[in-house]
Formats: sequence, structure tokens, C-alpha cells
Amino acid sequence: MLDVVTILMLLVLGSIVGFLAGLLGVGGGGVLVPALSYFLIWSGVGGDNLMHIALGTSMACIIVTSFSSLRAHQQKGAVVWEIVKVMSLGIVLGTFAATYIASHVNSLYLAILFSCFMFWTAIRMMKSKTHIEKPRTLDKTNMFYAANGIGAVSALVSIGGGSLTVPYLIKHSVDVKKAIGTSAAIGLPISVTATLGYIINGLKDDLTVAYTIGFVYLPAVIFISISSFFFAPLGAKAAHYLPVGVLKKIFAALLIVLSIKMTLLLL
Repeated sequence: MLDVVTILMLLVLGSIVGFLAGLLGVGGGGVLVPALSYFLIWSGVGGDNLMHIALGTSMACIIVTSFSSLRAHQQKGAVVWEIVKVMSLGIVLGTFAATYIASHVNSLYLAILFSCFMFWTAIRMMKSKTHIEKPRTLDKTNMFYAANGIGAVSALVSIGGGSLTVPYLIKHSVDVKKAIGTSAAIGLPISVTATLGYIINGLKDDLTVAYTIGFVYLPAVIFISISSFFFAPLGAKAAHYLPVGVLKKIFAALLIVLSIKMTLLLL
């Protein structure tokens, strides 16, 4: 049975992730993966499966956030379903293939990949201005292959895909609000497929870690999802009163520190 301290730790982690997701518009994987790595080590889970469990569990937690975000954007009519339909197949194929590859990669290399991606994300977040490119036209072939890449990267570093999908759609002449809403819809098949992939590929490893199905640690999914669901709206409300621009820069610095410390843990 889980002890009270463990449950409280997971609830607190979920509340922090949920609040940050609402406040800064992030999926939470940047915080969840390093935090889960520390938590799993504290719980006695180590070895080559550490990062796999952290990534798989984080993706499972993102399902709730993605579904909630999808509903909110759909109610505002900000989801372009034609784009979602075309990209979803590419997303599913790329995501599942990436989980298969990840299951055969050493935890240290996955941690290094995660840290590099988070460093890149943090640098983009710190920039006050963005480079505006000439708009391009969307076509089905282009969307399919782009979706392959977005799904693969998302599964490997445990993100909902928004940081990749939104810039891609805006670059291809999609309105900003609709790009965000469509990205939220695409985030659901990413998180669901990645979770199934980490479960299926984890089952082949015959893990002996308690409360896990494949590479997904169920108690973390349950308690983190519950608390993040309630704290995300609070973060969204706080965004109207706090200097989000400054907070994003602080959060970006935190991402870099957490990612580096997580990698050092595995060295």
C-alpha cells in the first residue's frame, strides 16, 4: 500500500504542474519528468528503466490536461478539425515509433536528449521577440510528415506537442488562436498514443516495479492528474494578475536547472 507521505508528494507535484500549466501555457512535462525522476529514485526505483518510467508516466498525466484543453478550445470554435484529421495519423505513427525506439535507449541518453530539448525550449521562452517567417501553404503530404516528426519528438521528451505544432501551423498561415486550439486537439492523440506505446513496450521488459503497467507508474498518474485538474484553472486566473513575461523567464531558467540536475543524477 502507498503511504500518506507518498500520496501527499504526488498531490503537491500535481498541483504545482497544474498551476504552471494554467499560468504559463505549458504542458508540464518539463517539470514532471525531472520531478518524477527524483521521486522514483527516492522510492527506490533506479537502473536503466528510470527515465522510461518518468517519460511514460508524464505522458499519461498529460492526457487529462490535453482533454481539458481540447474541450475548452472546441467550445470557442478554435479547432480546425480538417488539420487534426490529417495530422493525427502521422502523429500516431511517429509517436508510437518513438516509444519503441525509446524503450531500447539507455536512460542516460534519454536524459541528455530531454535536457537538450528543454534547454532549447527555455532559450525560446526567454526571448522577448520572435522571428516572423513568410507564411507558407499547408498541404496534406507536408502535414503528414511534419506530424511524424512532432509526434516522435513529443514522445521522446514527454511534451504535448504544442511548442512544435503551434509555430508550425502559424508558419503555414493558420490564425494564432486556431493554431493554439488545433494544437490542443492534436495533443490528445500524442499523449494517448505515447502512453499506450510506453505501456506496450514496457510490458516486454517484465518490470518488477510495484504499481506499474509497462513504463507507466499508476499512482503518480492518478494523484498528479487529480490535483493538476483543479489547480490549472487557478493558474489561468493568476495569469491575469501576475507578470507572466517575467515568470516565463524564471520558469525557463528553472527548466534548465532541473534538466541538468536530472542528467547528473544518472551519471
